[in-house]
Amino acid sequence: MAFWMGVASAQHARGGRDGGFAQLGHGKHIAVKSLSKGDWIVYYSPREGMGEGEVVQAFTTIGRVTSDAPYRAEQAMNFNPYRVDADYLKDAEPAPIKPLLDRLRLTRDQGAHWGMVMRGPKRRLDEEDMRLIAEAMGV
Repeated sequence: MAFWMGVASAQHARGGRDGGFAQLGHGKHIAVKSLSKGDWIVYYSPREGMGEGEVVQAFTTIGRVTSDAPYRAEQAMNFNPYRVDADYLKDAEPAPIKPLLDRLRLTRDQGAHWGMVMRGPKRRLDEEDMRLIAEAMGV
């Protein structure tokens, strides 16, 4: 079992939660191929929309991967992203990252540059960080 952080707008993270899937890196296979059944994934959302909207800077959804392997989904004309199925914890509340910056191994030594480690489609987390995030989300 591994622990992952995906990075997506809050709107996209909620769409995955509501649809029961995890999609990373704009649907690229390489971004989801390392996710395995039983892994946990939490999404960090910098903004409400993709590159626009209100600043969120919070962990917005959390769930567990339930599919055995990535698959292609039919989402729109000429856009068939790779996904894995996920069972999200529906009672999870968004958790702002700023109160966690000094506690998370992922960010604690980054100082004012913590945002740099939040770039890219995903990051592997250690179990301690995942537990801290889940606790902050109320689950």
